[in-house]
Amino acid sequence: MSDSENTKGHGQSVPEEDPEQPAQNPTGEAQSQGEPGLTVDDILGTPQSEGVEAADAASSTSEDTAPEGENAAERLANERLDDLRRLQAEFVNFKNRTNREKEQLRDFVSADMITALLPVLDDIEAARKAGDLTDGPFAAIATKLEETLTRQGLERLGEVGAVFDPNVHEAVLQQPTDEVEPDHVSMVLRSGFKIGDRVVRAAQVAVAAQP
Repeated sequence: MSDSENTKGHGQSVPEEDPEQPAQNPTGEAQSQGEPGLTVDDILGTPQSEGVEAADAASSTSEDTAPEGENAAERLANERLDDLRRLQAEFVNFKNRTNREKEQLRDFVSADMITALLPVLDDIEAARKAGDLTDGPFAAIATKLEETLTRQGLERLGEVGAVFDPNVHEAVLQQPTDEVEPDHVSMVLRSGFKIGDRVVRAAQVAVAAQP
């Protein structure tokens, strides 16, 4: 028997282990002597894992802050929209108020002009009742004047047979008559005028009563 072989058991030779060869585990893989194996903590602690965790944290933070930014922008947009609606409503109200004031001013100016022309209108009416303005240049001038004032909104008040209205009529006397119903205008003593809704002068009338 040589020195390089040892006998064991029934005389079978067993090769000696080479000290320079690494030991093998049961699965046949060589394991380095003196170097411990990698653990789960070592794998999770690598720089690559730390970068992934940082990316996940940043993504989670952006997802949490995004809805808050969108809500703030939506609230700001709604506030600006409400401001625009209020401004529009104020402008419409201002426009309507201005139009009413213009109409009222026009009525006041026209009423002042009619008040100044009342004596002329009374003379024209008296001359027409007397038959002095049936024809001729003065009749044409009087007609043009009345037509012009009518286009400006002038309306004559006082008509026989109309219901007595204290807002536009001034009752001077009561006249017993069967020709007109009671509490109706039986005679117009002086015509009245109004322009728009403003009464420039009430009509002087006689009111019918039971005879």
